Amino acid sequence: MKKILLFSSLILLGMLLFMNPTVKEIAAGIAILLFGMIMLEEGFHSFASGPLQVLLKKSTDKLYKSIGLGFLSAAILQSSSLISVILISFISAGLIGLRAGIGIIFGSNIGTTATTWLVSTLGLKIDIAGLAMPMLAFGIVLVLQKPKKLKGIGQILAGLGFFFMGIFFMKNGFDVYKDNINLADFAIPGVLDLVIYTFIGVLITMILQSSSATMALILTALAVGQITYTNSLALSIGANVGTTITAIIGSLGSNISGKRLAGAHFIFNIVTGLIALVFIGYLGQLVDIISGWVGISQSNYTFKLSVFHSIFNVLGVIIMIPLINPLINILNRVFKSSDEEDIIEQPQFLDENALAYPQTALLALRNETKRLFEKAAFTIIPHGMNIHRTDLFGEEKIKEVVKKSRKEIEVNIEELYLRKIKTIYGKIIEFTTLAQSRSSVSPELTKQFAQIKLASRDIVEAIKALEEIRKNMNVHLFSENMHIRHEYDLLRQKISKILRALYLLQKSPEPTLHLKKLKKLKSDTEKSDILLDGTLDQLIREGKIPSTVVSSLVNDSHIVALISKKLIEAGELIYINQDTMDLTETNP
Repeated sequence: MKKILLFSSLILLGMLLFMNPTVKEIAAGIAILLFGMIMLEEGFHSFASGPLQVLLKKSTDKLYKSIGLGFLSAAILQSSSLISVILISFISAGLIGLRAGIGIIFGSNIGTTATTWLVSTLGLKIDIAGLAMPMLAFGIVLVLQKPKKLKGIGQILAGLGFFFMGIFFMKNGFDVYKDNINLADFAIPGVLDLVIYTFIGVLITMILQSSSATMALILTALAVGQITYTNSLALSIGANVGTTITAIIGSLGSNISGKRLAGAHFIFNIVTGLIALVFIGYLGQLVDIISGWVGISQSNYTFKLSVFHSIFNVLGVIIMIPLINPLINILNRVFKSSDEEDIIEQPQFLDENALAYPQTALLALRNETKRLFEKAAFTIIPHGMNIHRTDLFGEEKIKEVVKKSRKEIEVNIEELYLRKIKTIYGKIIEFTTLAQSRSSVSPELTKQFAQIKLASRDIVEAIKALEEIRKNMNVHLFSENMHIRHEYDLLRQKISKILRALYLLQKSPEPTLHLKKLKKLKSDTEKSDILLDGTLDQLIREGKIPSTVVSSLVNDSHIVALISKKLIEAGELIYINQDTMDLTETNP
């Protein structure tokens, strides 16, 4: 469906450009402006994983902080899509709540008015092409550099340059277009005029996928008299509403939290738009009053549009703030979480009452750590190697299971870690610390608490290590070089054998019976080193693998050995050493 829609849009665009050549400069301006915004987003994304994420996390504990952060982020970045991506990732990971996300959305709506002011104050008043060209020159030079930060700065500069250059072409295009047809002549008096132009604003924003770009287009058209002032007000309302369509489309592939956030964005912008339309006459009078206060001429429509755009966004936030709690309740009812993948896993056994005695605390920790291990070893890690659990833990030989497992399983290791492992791991460490500090604990129990911490850490390190090699594993799974495929299959076999042994160990009523096999696997893992056992030397001498793969194979082999070691050590601590744990001590 998307391909058909894209193909149809391209045909319509081609027909429009062919039938009306005067539109070319406007279309080119829009394209350049959008490309500039894409570069801006990519540039700021280079810095998003560091200070920006930390700032988001620490600045959302109060609603006013969330709104302020949303305003500053949108005003500085001029990229609501980047803010939305970061927001959805934080909400999906459980790092911030829906309330904080809504606050940031409110603030970002006000912050995006910075584009309106930027265009009205600079874009239409100065030699914008002259401003854009140095930005492009310096920006492209920096984009070609290797350091990520320099490249990011270059993308920001070039993005701003393309943004201003796009406005320049759009303005020139409208000047040419005005000689052929004046859109202002088609203005219809009354309510119908407002409704039509609001719908046009929605439609343009849906096409451009950017309210900032739409506002720039509206301002340039208004500046050359292509639309009336009243038309521009309705178009700006439509531009705000149109961004919600983009948000909804963007949330289709997200989890339930992302859909709730998109729903909040939709409701907020629809309510704000309806209020602005119903009271547009009064808002227009308010714009005139404020314009008079700050010295804006009554005929300076571009500045007055900027004032209007700011007023109705601020007004919408003021109206919606008291309604946040009812809004959240509505969203929770409409978007019900029926998918377990949308839930942040919480501990099941770490009850506060168990902290009364070290022995009960230890028992709770053992059960929780065992649950954590089985979630990681018997679900996440097999899928991370593109092997189905039913095959891995069945009767078929490991070699055959790995050989037939050629289809990539779509799984996000980092997301699974955040949802299913991280919170429980943190709670285990916290619970262990509390258990040890509540009362005097014997040296033996202290040792067992330490083993719980070690086992939990081993589990986490195994998952993190798998995430590190998964990309190479997926690439070489489909390699045309049979020798490369074989070596990576051997790596998968090593981990698979350990996982099956651990699975049988936890199923067996006599775990010690499997201890011998586990010890052998551990010994084999310690001795196995592709760099030293001659395998790699032979492959290189015979020209069976290219030099570009050698370093990857060596590193991945080492990481697989680390994963194997961590899994075995965690399994021993959980399934074998626990049988010798003394839980019969009396509380002091």
